[in-house]
Amino acid sequence: MSYATRKATPLLLAALSAIAIPAAFTSAQSMSDVQKVAKERGLSNADLVAAAKTYVPTGEKDEYVMFASSGHAGQVFAIGLPSMRLLRSIAVFTPESWQGWGFGVGNEILEEGFPNGKSNLWGDTHHPALSETDGDYDGEWLFINDKINARVAVIDLRDWETKQIIKNPLTLSDHGGTFVTPNTEYVIEGGQYAVPWGSEYAPISEYKEKYKGSVTLWKFDRNRGRIDTSKSFAIELPPYWQDLSDAGKLASEGYFFMNSLNTEQATGGIQDKKPPFEAGASMNATDFLHIIDWHKAEKVYQAGKVEMIKDFPVITLKTALAEGLLHVTPEPRSPHGVDVAPKGDFIVVSGKLDPHVTIYSMDKIKKAIASKNYSGKDEYGVPILDFDSVLETQIELGLGPLHTQFGPDGYAYTSLYLDSAVARWTLGGSYGSSSPEPDWTLVHKTPVHYNVGHIAVAEGDTVSPDGKYLVSLNKWSVDRFITTGPLLPQNLQLVDIANKGTDMPVLYDMAMGVGEPHYAQIVKADKLNSWETYPGVGWDPHVQNLKPMAPKKGMERVQRNDDGSVDIYMTAIRSHFNPEHIYLKQGDTVRWHITNTERAFDATHGFAVPVYNITASLEPGETVTIEFEADTAGTFPFYCSEFCSALHLEMMGYLMVEPSED
Repeated sequence: MSYATRKATPLLLAALSAIAIPAAFTSAQSMSDVQKVAKERGLSNADLVAAAKTYVPTGEKDEYVMFASSGHAGQVFAIGLPSMRLLRSIAVFTPESWQGWGFGVGNEILEEGFPNGKSNLWGDTHHPALSETDGDYDGEWLFINDKINARVAVIDLRDWETKQIIKNPLTLSDHGGTFVTPNTEYVIEGGQYAVPWGSEYAPISEYKEKYKGSVTLWKFDRNRGRIDTSKSFAIELPPYWQDLSDAGKLASEGYFFMNSLNTEQATGGIQDKKPPFEAGASMNATDFLHIIDWHKAEKVYQAGKVEMIKDFPVITLKTALAEGLLHVTPEPRSPHGVDVAPKGDFIVVSGKLDPHVTIYSMDKIKKAIASKNYSGKDEYGVPILDFDSVLETQIELGLGPLHTQFGPDGYAYTSLYLDSAVARWTLGGSYGSSSPEPDWTLVHKTPVHYNVGHIAVAEGDTVSPDGKYLVSLNKWSVDRFITTGPLLPQNLQLVDIANKGTDMPVLYDMAMGVGEPHYAQIVKADKLNSWETYPGVGWDPHVQNLKPMAPKKGMERVQRNDDGSVDIYMTAIRSHFNPEHIYLKQGDTVRWHITNTERAFDATHGFAVPVYNITASLEPGETVTIEFEADTAGTFPFYCSEFCSALHLEMMGYLMVEPSED
């Protein structure tokens, strides 16, 4: 037995004890088995302890849930912590056959978000945002943006299903979304690449005159669980590229902050021997941090001081300046992170081309605004707050700082893309007594593999962070996993941040072979009040209420209407559909209503029809309506596509479409 394996025994015993493994499993024989496995696999002490810290036994549940974007997969991933098990992919902007999303169910929601009236069946999700109450996650709602088409989706966390997709009428590209105000009054969607209003045509030579920046404040109605477009508005911004955002809280309540890049207003043109965008948009020594008073903006909107542009109310740049709701201040060039500390007193910004994080004081920002301590104005007349007057400090962390999250113990954490590391550093001010190190000091850097973008800390962007775990969302996974061809998975690494100082070990590597997770938020699992079954039989998830005409036992029938349309009323229960024989005529307009009448937990039924591109998932109590044209004659066996019983294969029926006489 190696020294490492011998030493692992007490460490592992302690770890097992900490996670309450029954004593029988820590017997001498059991430990001998563990030592044997460790020796055979070449596992170190650290490996064994990491395994004990992340292992969630069968029947036990994770402490946290992480909601992560899926990039161009167009969905949201739900991942359990500390196990790093993928719990669910939530269908949003992209059709998803397991949930029947876009294959007869949810079609109307997808269609509401079609850009410029054109069918678009994929999205590029980036930044999920959990709903908040008093700046803390409440576990009720989840929002997610679609960068490619400037769309925002609303997900109800009672059933984890998308309820609404909103298309921004003013712009395309919304990297700076979604972020919520402290009581989820608004969902903030910042634009990214400047375009003319409504993405209308204008030559690039007219960039400064006709291309626009913007941020949209979508009013969220908690009672309806929907964004109320009639109470939403936008603010015109200079045609810089607006980037990420974060809403203020506590000391900064009423404000939100937004990075920008390309203050150079570069327009590219590499094909014409002009500087490419990456050079032209990185020439200035600094870019601008936008500081927006949304309380004041709301009052301006409510007073009617807006212009209707593309049938949407916009506070023009001229009005925003006249009302004093928009200021900027210099920030490191090419920024890609703005994050508000738990008490709202500091705003942390990272510039990709600057090794420092820059920390602004909210108190100093308010004083500078009140005293009009400006260093000048930009070319659009936006007042520039004097940098030195609002700066708290700068800390050198390493190469390629991007995003920052916070712990409960005076620590902050920043991803370092070029260093492939996560930095732990100390906050100052009122946080200083929480950590043993001096204020505003780099404490430690943990290497990750590789090229980390965003990071997520348990409740790490709320007023009350938990700390404990950090997830590093790495872009590359070279040499981490079995090679899967030239296209490799992303690597999500779980980091233990429960201890102070330099103790920040990586516990787990999780391959993500679907899309590209960008940003994530981690919420305590006990804050989620998810339904096990729908509240009643005949539940319509789109309105979260019983559907009066939902088929129930004894209501099954095929009904041919006077207008020639056909309504099918069907029930599903283990292990049959009723009715099992459906006769239609070619050319019929069909509405197929199906209710899963089960009341047992996890008694889900699928419904699949060949040729007609129809599939649905029916959770216990749920009713769905699928509309289609019976345009193809023939005999089509339909069946339950979700294994549900020993007689699952027998849960089927026949759709028979009689050919037309033409």
